[in-house]
Amino acid sequence: MSRLEAKKPSTCSSDPLSGECARASLAALRGLLTSCYGPAGRLKQLHNGQGGSVATTSQSAALLAGLPVSHPTVKVLTAAVRNHVACFSDGGLFTAILCCNLVENVQRLGLTPTTVIKLNKHLLSLCTSYLKSEVCACRIPVDFSSTQILLSLVRSILTSKPACMLIAKEVDHISTLILRAFLLTIPENAQEHIILGKSIIVPLKGQRVIDSAVLPGILIEVSEIQLMKILPIKKADSFKVALFCVSLSGDLSDTGEGTLLVSYGVSLENAALDRLFNLGKQLVSDHVDLVLCQKVIHPSLKQFLRTHRVVAVDRIGVSLMEPLSKVAGTRPIGSLGSISPSSYGSVKDLCIVKFGRKHFFHLIPNKATICSLLLCNRNDTAWDELKTRNEPESVLRDERYSQSELQLTAEAFCSALESLAGSLEHDGGEILTDGKYGHFWSVQANLPSAVNWPDLPSRCGCGLYSSQEELSWSFLRSARHPFPPQTCLSLEATGSANTLTLDCFTAKLSGLQVAVETASLILDLSCVIEDTN
Repeated sequence: MSRLEAKKPSTCSSDPLSGECARASLAALRGLLTSCYGPAGRLKQLHNGQGGSVATTSQSAALLAGLPVSHPTVKVLTAAVRNHVACFSDGGLFTAILCCNLVENVQRLGLTPTTVIKLNKHLLSLCTSYLKSEVCACRIPVDFSSTQILLSLVRSILTSKPACMLIAKEVDHISTLILRAFLLTIPENAQEHIILGKSIIVPLKGQRVIDSAVLPGILIEVSEIQLMKILPIKKADSFKVALFCVSLSGDLSDTGEGTLLVSYGVSLENAALDRLFNLGKQLVSDHVDLVLCQKVIHPSLKQFLRTHRVVAVDRIGVSLMEPLSKVAGTRPIGSLGSISPSSYGSVKDLCIVKFGRKHFFHLIPNKATICSLLLCNRNDTAWDELKTRNEPESVLRDERYSQSELQLTAEAFCSALESLAGSLEHDGGEILTDGKYGHFWSVQANLPSAVNWPDLPSRCGCGLYSSQEELSWSFLRSARHPFPPQTCLSLEATGSANTLTLDCFTAKLSGLQVAVETASLILDLSCVIEDTN
């Protein structure tokens, strides 16, 4: 018998940010994520030392999920960023890098964490107030009568994921499909308060990207054997649908807890089958054309329905229940008793389609905001990558902070943002900002001193402005006079740009808030208790 060791007491460490391990962990994480940031970000390969699969990626969700994180402060940071990505599906690298910058910059100030946290909160409110204001120069208006801006946003997201391995033609094709899928979720008769529908992604791995498609309604994958048992589906009018969320297998798994009393000589199996057949008779008498079940349908019930020309499809799964309910205009049936006529729904048409090696049962809605996006890519790794507010004086007066404390904190805050912008350059080039719009301009490194500056950058980082204008540039992080950036162009002006690199405003705004709040949480940690067993 192996010897048992006594349980070790938990350890308590004070001031967790003061140690070299914390600084090294944050610096290593920041360096890793910074190298992946922006349209020209580099790829990383994740694997463990004992073999197994290798993941090639540059997106934060995959990086943070695959990194072994041990230090408590880094665990707090990664948890906050992963939660942000779960909500917005974008802006993870932005959030994590900015949070690291804020924590590292503040550590060099020598101010108390309480002071820095309150001042950072105030600076965050200034940023969010500006970003949400009408004079914000960081936003581009979207006109839903034109697809150019929306397509630019989708293209920007796809091209920032090089591990998807998409060529230009494939990026254009997927971008168009994603935009079309989104537009199909908008109700035709949209009122003031719009409730969007849903786009269901159907994976097709090992297929050509160009084979991807968008279909209105829902695709339910069926095997070729099941397909042979489905009757020819023809009807002049709509098809009546019954959707079950309860098992139709005839088992007793859904009877709940407690004791089941059975009379002598009664067969539970036969009683369950009789109940299922009674249900089937009601479905037939109610002229139901299609029976869908989240769980399993007993083979005998399937055969009974088939002989009465009723199509039965089981094992739908929980993820399709809500979309199916919206498509058919029905509510899931949760019992085997008498069914109310109001529980039934209908679809416009039913057909069978084949994509690659997979067969699908296609439900076409009468009018609904549900569509299926068949997303193809060459292999598993590439497909996974694709699936894709003059304030300083008031704070000094109200909170009684000194001018120097506010200035130091503001400089650290701005430096964190500038460092984040500097992360967009990965080839050793220089980063400039213009004195009119405040946009990002990149030029190659080690240029001769006699070069004519206006001839260097052709267009700004987002592609909106050209260097042909009379602009004055300065290096990022250099001293320059403050200036109010010119407000964003009109829709007509933005239409003149051929290709734009855009980000989701909502995700970036949330990322800014999460980064500052997480940095404040990390700075406020006074001690960490760890179980070492």
